[in-house]
Amino acid sequence: MRERIVMRTGEALVAGGPPGTAAEPEVIIGELDGPVGTAIASLTGGQVKGHTRVFAILNTDIQVRPVTLMVSKVTVNSTRYTNILMGTVQAAIANGVLDAVRAGDIPKEKANDLGIIVSVWLNPSVTTDDNLDHKILFDIHRKAMATAIHKAMNNQPDIDWLLENQETITHKYFQMGLDGKI
Repeated sequence: MRERIVMRTGEALVAGGPPGTAAEPEVIIGELDGPVGTAIASLTGGQVKGHTRVFAILNTDIQVRPVTLMVSKVTVNSTRYTNILMGTVQAAIANGVLDAVRAGDIPKEKANDLGIIVSVWLNPSVTTDDNLDHKILFDIHRKAMATAIHKAMNNQPDIDWLLENQETITHKYFQMGLDGKI
């Protein structure tokens, strides 16, 4: 058994597909008998209109391990958005979790002891895209989830890299502001 995992955090951005398909999950991972477990229980019981929290499932009645609670970053207010988020993206996140276990980022022997909270970004433009490619959307969100977990469990980026690269990285939207584009 590996060491106790109180709380790890990570995020990933995966883009490159058609407009609206980018994924940017943020994850918190930790033991169910610690702060992450308490947060999962509180979030599950404290539902909020427009930001319903649901478990990541492969399909109805098939929840993944570690238990993974999805929280939308965007207010959900349309049936189409709900169906895509709670369909294609939910399945992608569930598969990304299992990919992380298979890759060894999450120890298999801790699958019943850990919990994950994932803040999910799904571009609202999917509601108006009549040509939305669900396979591409699935693949991008699956890869992003597995990548975010990998980064969380490996403490990436590490502090040395951050300090070394701090002055060479400019936030995309800050740069757009500087350029007068927002």
